[in-house]
Amino acid sequence: MNILSMPNSFNELVRCVGISKSYLTDQGLVRALDSVDMVLESARTMALVGPSGCGKSTLLLIMAGLEKPDKGEMLFRSRTLEKPPREVALTLQDYGLFPWKTVRANVELGLKIRKETIDWKKIMELLDELDISDKLEVHPQQLSGGQKQRVALARALVLNPELLLLDEPFAALDTLNRERLQELAAKLWRQRRFAMALVTHNIQEAVRLGQRIMVMGGAPGTILKTVDNPMACAADYFGTPEFYDKCSEVRSQLELIA
Repeated sequence: MNILSMPNSFNELVRCVGISKSYLTDQGLVRALDSVDMVLESARTMALVGPSGCGKSTLLLIMAGLEKPDKGEMLFRSRTLEKPPREVALTLQDYGLFPWKTVRANVELGLKIRKETIDWKKIMELLDELDISDKLEVHPQQLSGGQKQRVALARALVLNPELLLLDEPFAALDTLNRERLQELAAKLWRQRRFAMALVTHNIQEAVRLGQRIMVMGGAPGTILKTVDNPMACAADYFGTPEFYDKCSEVRSQLELIA
C-alpha cells in the first residue's frame, strides 16, 4: 500500500483551550460543551464523532468564529478568535444555497461579499473537478442532492481557505453518492492541503477523512478519546483491512459511551 506521506511536524492552526458553552432555551440553560481542549494543525484533517447532542456542531461553529465560548479560549494562528476569519470556510448539511440564485451566482457570492477578484478560469477548473461546470446557469432546485453539495463545496473552496469546516456534509445523500463525495473531498485535500474538520455520525466517513478522530460524548459534551488515523485521505485506504480495523476501533470507543 502506498502510505500517504506526512511531514513530521505541523504548524498549529487552531487550538481550543478549556472551551465551555451553554445556551438559554425554553427549558432553561443547556450546557453544550464543557472544558474542551483540541488542536488542529495546518494541512491536517480531523473528524468529530459522537452521539447527537454532545456538542459537535457547536464546537465547529466556535471554530468558525460564529459562536463565542462562555469559558475558555479559541485560538486561530495563536490569536484569540474574535470574529469569523477570512481563512475559514464553512459548509453545512443543508447546503446553504440561495434558491433564487443560479449556480454561478451562488459560487461567486463569497468572493463578491469580500470584494475579491473573481477569476473564472480558476473557478471553472474547480467546477470541472467537481463535475458541475455545465450547471452554471441552473438554479439549486434543478440539481440533485449530490450536485447541490458540490456547489456548496465549490463556493467554499473558491475562497481558498486554510481551514474547511464541514457539518454533516454528506448526510442527506444515498450511500453511493456519499462515498463518491468522500473520495472527492479526500482528493481535493490531497491537491490543496487545506486543514479540514468535519462533524459526522458516519464511522466510515470519519475514518475516510479524519487523520485524527475526536470521539465526543457526555452532556455537556467533551472529547473523551482521540484516535490517530494517519492513513485518512490516502487514495488507496478505503476498503482495506487497515481501514476496517480502524472503523472497528472507532466503533468500540463509541460503544463505550452509548
